[in-house]
Amino acid sequence: MTSTSTVTGARRTILHRRIRLIVAATIGYNVIEAIVAITAGSIASSVALLGFGLDSTIEVLSAAAVAWQFTRRDPERWERGTLRVIAIAFFALAAYVTVSSVLALAGAVEPEHSTVGLILTAVSVAVMPLLSVAERRAGRELGSATAVADSKQTLICAFLSATVLVGLVLNSLFGLWWADPIAGLVIVVFAVREGIEAWKGDACATSVGILEEGESHDHDPDHDHDH
Repeated sequence: MTSTSTVTGARRTILHRRIRLIVAATIGYNVIEAIVAITAGSIASSVALLGFGLDSTIEVLSAAAVAWQFTRRDPERWERGTLRVIAIAFFALAAYVTVSSVLALAGAVEPEHSTVGLILTAVSVAVMPLLSVAERRAGRELGSATAVADSKQTLICAFLSATVLVGLVLNSLFGLWWADPIAGLVIVVFAVREGIEAWKGDACATSVGILEEGESHDHDPDHDHDH
């Protein structure tokens, strides 16, 4: 990840603004996505769609945490707390989807066909990766562990969208009701892994402050005099 010591003040301002815009777009899209998915999931009794809607809600929480961080005068100071919020969001998503999917499988709840769900997840499969890549590029250049972690959260949403879409298609076309809760379980592995990485982010010295300090010794012996 790029150290902030290699990024000029003007460029850093541009990257901060870019991340805020990306996060704002992510929040806006996910608010709509959450409302539509939860409503459609409730109507169709789809665990996958309900879990998808919850994921969107958690994505809003994660993006809002990053948005708040980048409204601070010195965003880098808030790395640890923001990373922890993102990690907790991943764990909450994994826990909810696991419990819901297991209960659905145990009760053999057969979800109904959902045209709205199919359209929504298909659109998300196309939109989410674009937002994730844009935020990750800006975050890496800036050296922001939280922006990169949030971009992974967005990518998880894309994986979940694809998984839910497959489950909905299998249920709609072939009547494979169990594909719906199984679709929810597939994403749990990704969510737990990324949650652990985000939680350990600061401890593993990925925070911007530590990166900057390390790079200053290698590239700019006088860097500390600027602070």
